[in-house]
Amino acid sequence: MRVGGRVEWFLEPTTPEELRSAVNACRERGLAPRILGGGANLIIADGILPGVVIGTGRMNRLFRIWPAVDGEGSSDQEQDPSAWSAEPSGRVAPADPALDPRLVGWAGTTLPSLVRAARDLGYGGIEGVVGIPGHLGGGVAMNAGGHWGELWDHIELVRVIDEEGEFLDLTPEQVQPGYRNGNLGTRVVAAAILHFEPAPKALIEQRMREILREKNAVQPVSERSAGCVFKNPDLEVSGGRGAGRLVDDCGLKGRSIGDAMVSPLHGNFVVNRGAARATDVLALIEEVRAEVAQQTGIELELEVKRWLD
Repeated sequence: MRVGGRVEWFLEPTTPEELRSAVNACRERGLAPRILGGGANLIIADGILPGVVIGTGRMNRLFRIWPAVDGEGSSDQEQDPSAWSAEPSGRVAPADPALDPRLVGWAGTTLPSLVRAARDLGYGGIEGVVGIPGHLGGGVAMNAGGHWGELWDHIELVRVIDEEGEFLDLTPEQVQPGYRNGNLGTRVVAAAILHFEPAPKALIEQRMREILREKNAVQPVSERSAGCVFKNPDLEVSGGRGAGRLVDDCGLKGRSIGDAMVSPLHGNFVVNRGAARATDVLALIEEVRAEVAQQTGIELELEVKRWLD
């Protein structure tokens, strides 16, 4: 969205272990750190944000899992998370990617790089995430995706930092993620193992192009926004209408405060036309929520995250 102020303290770990150390250092000092991925679904208030933000941008690492050969390489999930890559030593011939169609990503892995790597390796299924910005950690925490698919459809194991400051490995069955909710609570994502289905690269690329065409036709993908503002309501309650359709039906497309505007292309996006402040964006969101509630009786729930104080 490119709005908002500054933070008092900003930490940039480079490994899962450094991330854990940073989180624990904050907690030991009575501080609750905010975890910043790509900021793709986040609005930060104007002014000075008190406390500590831990950014995962320097943890942009993605690895293949290499099968063990004469003790070389390992897919052991109990190893230290900073070594959650079983990258080859150079003494082992590269294995066929189809033998183990999985990838390990640290929290700062960008979703675009994840999608590209899967395509290049012939790993299918995650094409639905194409076009979504942000980092793997944030995507896991909120179960990023859309009607083309969700990130947790491909999570085999997630390594988190729990409330006691220790690493904890969780499966989807243990987590039970939901719609736009990774159901992790206050746990911090450090890394994840993702699984895929081998597929011809040409088919993967074709599917990616199709999804991008569909998104470009209906979403303001090239404008400054924080993604979808509201979660879709229960379709039985809304008469089958998603959040964007409700905003549109209420005649709110194009509504603006300052340089913050409800996108004329999609009612569930608020865009920054150039000089919007966080105050403008937040006020417009609340105005839209109130108007939809007044006209339809439906209280829209926020999907976008807000850091206000």
